[in-house]
Amino acid sequence: MKFQNRRNCRQLCFFLFSTFLFSASGCQSRYRDLDIGMYQYRDTRDLVRFVYDASLVLQNEGVQGIDRFRNNRSKYTTPDYYLYVYSLDGTNLFHAGMPELEGRNLLGVTDKNGKQITELILRAIGNPNNPHGWVHYTWWEPGKFYPVPKSSCHFMVNTNEGKVFFVGGGIDYPHEEKEFIRIIVDDAVERINSEGASAIDEIADPFSEYNYRDVRVFVFRSDGTALISPVVNKQFQKRNIVDCVDEAGHRPFEKALERLNEKEAAWEVFLAKSRYQRGLIKKSLYLRKAYLDGNLVYVGAVTDLPQPP
Repeated sequence: MKFQNRRNCRQLCFFLFSTFLFSASGCQSRYRDLDIGMYQYRDTRDLVRFVYDASLVLQNEGVQGIDRFRNNRSKYTTPDYYLYVYSLDGTNLFHAGMPELEGRNLLGVTDKNGKQITELILRAIGNPNNPHGWVHYTWWEPGKFYPVPKSSCHFMVNTNEGKVFFVGGGIDYPHEEKEFIRIIVDDAVERINSEGASAIDEIADPFSEYNYRDVRVFVFRSDGTALISPVVNKQFQKRNIVDCVDEAGHRPFEKALERLNEKEAAWEVFLAKSRYQRGLIKKSLYLRKAYLDGNLVYVGAVTDLPQPP
């Protein structure tokens, strides 16, 4: 009952905030150009709409839109996320959750794992493969003292005054969307195809966008040997990935490779153990082909699927 009340409160808050932002943006068909059909979870879709609505306020009102945010600070904070605005040099202009950050340059800020958060955001908003500017890192909950996992989306805004900002908001303890791994795997494929071997170390870097929470982009050759292991470091990458089986004895990599004979990308569901429950859970493997210095390799990542209640 407590969870249900919290969810209902969240949905009511989003309705009220989106109504306020709707009237501020003055755009009757404001979602016409916003595609959110790729997301599996309502929380994710609500967040993208929330941040997108705020971007419309900035587009319509420019710098005065930031004054609107400051004068209505409580309207830009929900039980699960809050709004923030930055200039492209990393200076925070508005932060609904942590107003003490306003006016500070956070370009060099890192999370507890060493991820350069603002740098990741700037790369994400300039990446056409990542249309909603997703980044994944660790941050504080406002008023709390411990870090939590976070996923945030962002939009770049060009105002009529010639100013450029990015506006964002994030979810603490986010659901693992399939779209998140689609973004990083597709991006890794493009980098391998264009940059060759120099892309491998960047993709393997634990501080990069290709590694977050329990997700890790991996790369293996057609014979199954790993260039980037999904689990361990370089000195232990001799195991044949294609031969791996899930908890039901199925071969998800082998099946995914069969699909890739006819498709550009393959999704494969498999079963795994979980430290949170006794039964098996479903995971999803996303796999694509790439060409490393003319040689075929495979690039993939694994994420959780929605679990039954």
